[in-house]
Amino acid sequence: MKLQQLRYLNEVVRQGFNISAAAEALFTSQPGVSKQIRLLEEELGVEVFVRNGKRLTEMTQPGREVVNAARRVLREMENLRQVGLEFTNQDSGLLTIATTHTQARYALPPVVQRFTQRYPKVRLSLRQGNPTQIAEWVACGEADIAIATEAIEAADELVTLPCYQWTHCVVTGLGHTLSEEPILTLEQVATYPIITYDFAFSGRSKINHAFATRGLAPNVVLTALDADIIKTYVELGLGIGIMAKMAFDPERDMNLRMLDASHLFESSTTRIGVQHGAYLRGYAYDFIELFAPHLSRKVVDAAMGGKRGTDFVL
Repeated sequence: MKLQQLRYLNEVVRQGFNISAAAEALFTSQPGVSKQIRLLEEELGVEVFVRNGKRLTEMTQPGREVVNAARRVLREMENLRQVGLEFTNQDSGLLTIATTHTQARYALPPVVQRFTQRYPKVRLSLRQGNPTQIAEWVACGEADIAIATEAIEAADELVTLPCYQWTHCVVTGLGHTLSEEPILTLEQVATYPIITYDFAFSGRSKINHAFATRGLAPNVVLTALDADIIKTYVELGLGIGIMAKMAFDPERDMNLRMLDASHLFESSTTRIGVQHGAYLRGYAYDFIELFAPHLSRKVVDAAMGGKRGTDFVL
């Protein structure tokens, strides 16, 4: 059994059983990947994949156990590498943060600034995606830390920790009739075309739940991946926006009016997620604490020592 075979196996699963895509990602040939997987199956005495001709369609039951074991081995190999780097190059390396546009644009800038000042030799990479993608990137080792509001707490491979809570607001154009209402209600909001987040993003489930609880059917005319897009189309007069309150900047958004909606929609919790069992470099712990001061190294280690897929509660 070779470590290379485990890498090939993991990549094939990660690429949705597409051997060609796995070979391309691994910078090798498709026949080479197929051969190594066959050799591994022969050595183990079980078939890892269900095949339809030459195509792989899914994992067998023993195959799931094999893949899980392979991922543990690969994770521990990476941990060994990180241990070596920690004691030979403590203040240099790469830290990849997987996060949403809203977090990267509005929550992370002061943290990134302080971190880069403290660790000038660490290369910091911000990888943006939707919460499901973010969780997958950290679970498979493509990113070190996940920061998002939706979805990551449900990822079995991650340990998640709550960072802070935030609320929504309604944004309108200047002079919009809704801005003249003394108390904003869901019934009023539901009478206008609405521009808000895509279903996978930033508290969208809380927005849907609020309207559904009141028996209202909001007219969502446009969904977007980030607050800047929402604000752009509100400025064009396509509707009113519902978005994270922290994404409204009075100095930059002078053509818009922000209406507090914290009483209409349940608050959302942004969480940090790390891979269960991963070895975190010292600067990764510092980044987490800069973002959420209550998440010290001791707290993070305690959470990582808990059950897999646990959302740690302070």
